[in-house]
Amino acid sequence: MRTLIYENKLSSSEEVKEFILEGQANISFSAGRMRMANALDPKEGQKSNFVFWCPKDFPKDIEIQWDFWPIQEPGLCILFFAAKGRNGEDIFDPTLVPRTGEYDSYHHGDINAFHVSYFRRMWEEERSFHTCNLRKSYGFYLVTQGADPIPSIEDARSPYHMLLRKDKNEIIFKINNLTIFQWKDNGETYGPLLQGGKIGFRQMAPLVAEYANLKVYAI
Repeated sequence: MRTLIYENKLSSSEEVKEFILEGQANISFSAGRMRMANALDPKEGQKSNFVFWCPKDFPKDIEIQWDFWPIQEPGLCILFFAAKGRNGEDIFDPTLVPRTGEYDSYHHGDINAFHVSYFRRMWEEERSFHTCNLRKSYGFYLVTQGADPIPSIEDARSPYHMLLRKDKNEIIFKINNLTIFQWKDNGETYGPLLQGGKIGFRQMAPLVAEYANLKVYAI
């Protein structure tokens, strides 16, 4: 059984006015959905990447759904979830070191989180062999991965419906109802089980992508 606890069409600036941006990005809504692109030159490396956080706190057992349109390669997308301070703080607690989009601060900084990376088209090895990766942090542990069925931009037929389910110690990720991976956390190998927390969308420059119809269910 599941209960819808959050819904956001991501169709206008008004609908994301309380979201929190770390780093710099150009966020627009000309097609009636949220388009995100880097604001800084990709030559600046990690400084050109960013995270856009939903401000809500979610329980530990949830299902997250959203629609995804890849617009421009290269780059990659990440969804952070179950994000909290390493001592249980809110990720925006003023005692934590501020984050500005550089990746290290998300996997070896002051927060714990899961993150699933998908549409990974940044480096040559990713473009030649497409996977979706699940990592657990603190620690940057690659805990499981699966094949990415989304083609390159020229063949993409968007939108792609994304579903991420975290139920007790099990995580399932699906694209267009196709199971990409399914993994159980024993709470020991990669640290204690992560509980509730925030979710956030991350992009690596120069990727451009669009998002819509974000829904979160309690399960």
